[in-house]
Amino acid sequence: MSGYNHLFIPGPTNIPEQVRQAMNLPMEDMRSPRFPELTLPLFADLKKVFKNQNGRVFIFPSSGTGAWEAAMTNVLSPGDRVLMSRFGQFSHLWVDMAERLGFEVDCLDREWGTGVPIELYAERLAADKAHRIKAVFVTHNETATGVTSDVAAVRTALDACGHPALLFVDGVSSIGSIDFRQDEWGVDCAVSGSQKGFMLPAGLGFLSVSQKALEAAKTARHMRCYFSFEDMIKTNDTGYFPYTPPTQLLRGLRAALDVIFEEGLENIFARHHHLANGVRAAVSAWGLRLCATEPKWHSDTVSAIRLPEGIDGAEVIRHAYQTYSTSLGSGLSKVAGKVFRIGHLGSLNEVMVLGALSAAELTLLDCGVAIEPGSGVGAAIKQFRSAATTATAKAA
Repeated sequence: MSGYNHLFIPGPTNIPEQVRQAMNLPMEDMRSPRFPELTLPLFADLKKVFKNQNGRVFIFPSSGTGAWEAAMTNVLSPGDRVLMSRFGQFSHLWVDMAERLGFEVDCLDREWGTGVPIELYAERLAADKAHRIKAVFVTHNETATGVTSDVAAVRTALDACGHPALLFVDGVSSIGSIDFRQDEWGVDCAVSGSQKGFMLPAGLGFLSVSQKALEAAKTARHMRCYFSFEDMIKTNDTGYFPYTPPTQLLRGLRAALDVIFEEGLENIFARHHHLANGVRAAVSAWGLRLCATEPKWHSDTVSAIRLPEGIDGAEVIRHAYQTYSTSLGSGLSKVAGKVFRIGHLGSLNEVMVLGALSAAELTLLDCGVAIEPGSGVGAAIKQFRSAATTATAKAA
């Protein structure tokens, strides 16, 4: 098929041309005297994206999963009790990792399509008079189901009962795309990855930590080597790494951060909300439902869309790819075959979203879903135009 393939999965996301070009360069010496001119500003500017003024950030040659492991093994000790919740594939994977690393996991299983159970967290924390819970985990954006949870409310629950537990946040598909405030929300370990809102290939795991987490790391007893804070701090402070870093990805990160700061984080958050509203309008016009059970859970970076009974989600994904050269996200684990996902994060605008919706409409019609041709695309256009008219009126 002529033309190019269209990528509308929730990561990896589309790479801006200036970022791609920034990585298209000869290999360089990662121990040269000039290398810190690149790396030291990267550490400082990453902190701005996390809104972390008082702690520090680590850049690991890994996916976000590596940064998860780094957070756990550096800050906690074997046998520590942790409070977690599971309501999708990625929150499940975090629970699985904690169990395999030897922590005592208090896991609250919730319906897939909902998010972090704030009230239950508050009850568990208030009842923990001996402060056995050492860390509370929050999946900020559950990519598998298109659900965003309230991190600030978890901090409020911790503070309300004076609980000293550390707060860990998985922000892989949220940070850089959805409002996140590490210092203000008292987040101790925040994890992200390069392939989502940072608009890069996979391969960099970001971990932003508070001073409280850094202090906890000094006495934590878990074994670690590759992900050791101590090793990273010694070399990062001089602009280097304890092992060979992915230099071309770091050059891409420099360009990606420049793109982020040029647009401005608040504008990026508003753009993602605007685009997500267009997708949600289309889903409603199709007569379909989101996996997220209530509007309070709606994600601005990915929409998981439930399919009617008798429609195979795997076939929808296959057909879109083979017939229309479009990659849509598949359902995972409990929702495999029941949903398809549209990723609307990163370097994206209205016309690109309308392209994704057009491909989805064509595919749904071909697969036997009873929708009106043009209904979803038309609803999204109306939503985008209405928002633009409202913004113009406010500006006037």
